[in-house]
Amino acid sequence: MNPAGGLLACIVLGSAAFPRHLLAQTPEPGTPVRISPRALRRIATVDPRFQSYNVEMAEVTGGNFWRPYTRESIATLTAKASAGTPTAFSGQVGQDTTMFQYRPPLDLTNTRLRKMAAALGPAYVRVSGSWANSIYFHDADTPPPKKAPAGFEGVLTRAQWRGVLDFARAANARLMTSFAISQGVRDSAGIWTPVQASKIMRYTKAAGGQITAAEFFNEPNMPEYAGAPTGYDPAQYAQDHAAFVRFARAEAPGMRVVGPSSVGEGTLLKGLEGKMPGFMSTKAMFSATPRPQMDVFSYHYYPAGSIRTGMLSPPDTALSEEFLSRTDREYEYYVTGIRDKLVAGRPPVWITETADAAGGGNPWGATFLDSFRYTDQMGRLARRGVNVIYHNTLAASDYGLLDQSTFQPRPNYWAALLWRRLMGTTVLDAGPSRPALHLYAHCLPDHPGGVTLLAINNSRTEASTIDLATGADRYTLSAPELQSPRALLNGRELALGPNDALPELRGERVPAGPVSLAPATITFLAVPTAANAACR
Repeated sequence: MNPAGGLLACIVLGSAAFPRHLLAQTPEPGTPVRISPRALRRIATVDPRFQSYNVEMAEVTGGNFWRPYTRESIATLTAKASAGTPTAFSGQVGQDTTMFQYRPPLDLTNTRLRKMAAALGPAYVRVSGSWANSIYFHDADTPPPKKAPAGFEGVLTRAQWRGVLDFARAANARLMTSFAISQGVRDSAGIWTPVQASKIMRYTKAAGGQITAAEFFNEPNMPEYAGAPTGYDPAQYAQDHAAFVRFARAEAPGMRVVGPSSVGEGTLLKGLEGKMPGFMSTKAMFSATPRPQMDVFSYHYYPAGSIRTGMLSPPDTALSEEFLSRTDREYEYYVTGIRDKLVAGRPPVWITETADAAGGGNPWGATFLDSFRYTDQMGRLARRGVNVIYHNTLAASDYGLLDQSTFQPRPNYWAALLWRRLMGTTVLDAGPSRPALHLYAHCLPDHPGGVTLLAINNSRTEASTIDLATGADRYTLSAPELQSPRALLNGRELALGPNDALPELRGERVPAGPVSLAPATITFLAVPTAANAACR
C-alpha cells in the first residue's frame, strides 16, 4: 500500500446496506438453513493459486517500513485518529519516523519462513509495493552503491533478487513483480524506458528463474506518492503503459501483463477526485489514448486505513455487515464500473493487495478478529469469479500472516491453511448469506464429488444453525477472545510442533441434521462423499 494513506485522515466512509444480491430469499434470522451439498451448482472457477501473498520490495532490499505498534503508540495514534489529527508524511516513501522505521533485508532462506510459505502452495508471490516504483537494480556482482543513483530511492542487488527466485522455487510460488517508473528510467522527453526492467528480466532468465506476471507500477492512481514525476497525468500513463506492454511482449512473451493495480476509489478514496493533490482517477487512465490493455485486470483493496494513517477503525466494526460488505463495493467500482466498461476483452480479475487496513494493518489485524474479514472476503470474491487474491503480507507488519520477527503463524495463517486444504478451484452456490451466517462452498480438493461448505458466524452473540443433508467433517476455528493472537481448531490450540511441524488438521465427524454454529466462529464442513456432479 502506498504511504499516501496518511492523507486518509480526511476521509469519511459512507455506510452501505447489506448487498442486495445476498438478500434475495434470505431466511429469517434464527431459522435453520437447509443445505444439500450434492445439489449445489457450479457458479465460478478460481485459479489453483487463488490464495497468494505479497513480500514487499522493502523487505527484500531493506528499507523503511511501518513501525511496529507498541502499547504507547497505539494509545497516541488512536487519540490522534479520534481527534481527526492528520498524520504527517514527507514525500514519496515516507518518512515520518513515528510511522516508519528501517528494517534490514528479510532472510528469505529462513527454514521456518520457507516451510510456512510452502504449506500454502501452490501460490503466487508478489514482490512489489511502492518501494519497487523507484528501485535501482545493481546489475553486477560488485559492491552496490551506498546511495541510489539520481532518480531512484533504493538499491536491489543481484544477490537479493536471486534470493527471491530461490524462495519462490522453495515455496512452490510463481513470481509476480513490478518495475521502476521513477525519474531514473525516463528519457529526456520524460517517457518511460525499460532500461531497468530489461536488466531484471535478463538476470532472472540467466539465474534460471521466471517472472510469471508483472504490473507496470504500484498504485498509479496516486502517482506522485508512488514515485512518478510531478504533474503525472492520465495521458502520460497511457503512453507509458503502452511502452511497457511493447517491452513485455518483446522481452517476455509468456509473461502476463497485470494492471492497473489502483487502490481505494470505491471505498477509502471515494470522492477525492479533484480534491486530493496528486490523485489520478483510474477511469481517467482508461479514457486516455492509447487505452491501456492488459492480460489481467487488478486492483488493491483495503476496507479501512490503520490508525497509523489517521483513520479510526474500532475493533467493534470488524464483524459488522457494513464493514464486510465493503469488499462488494470496491469490486463494483473497479470491475463493474471500469473493467466491464472500459477494458477490452474483460480480462480476469486479480486483487494484488489486500488486508484489514492500509498502513500496515490495525493492531487487531494480527488477531483472530481479522480471520472473519480474511475468510469472508475470499468467499465473496471467489463467488464473483475473482481469480487470485494476494494477501498483504506474508510476514511484514501487523497484517502479515506470520509474525515478522519469529515467523510464527498468526490466526489468519491457520485460516489460510484450512482454505488451502479444503477449498478447491470450483466455486459452488451455497445460497444467500444473512447476518450471523455467511455461506460459501467449493469443491473439496482430491475428493471427486466432494464439497466443502464454509459457514461464518459473524455475530458476537447469536448462534446459527445449518440443517445439513449429509454428514460432514467439521473444522471450527475460534479463539479464547476475539482479539487473541491464538486460534483454536475444534477447541484445541493450533501451534507448531518440534522442528516446526504443522499440527494435524483433523475434522470432527458430525451426522446429517442440525449443525450449530456458535457466535464468532468460522466453520469448514467437508463432505467427501457429497457426490456433487460439478465436483467430479
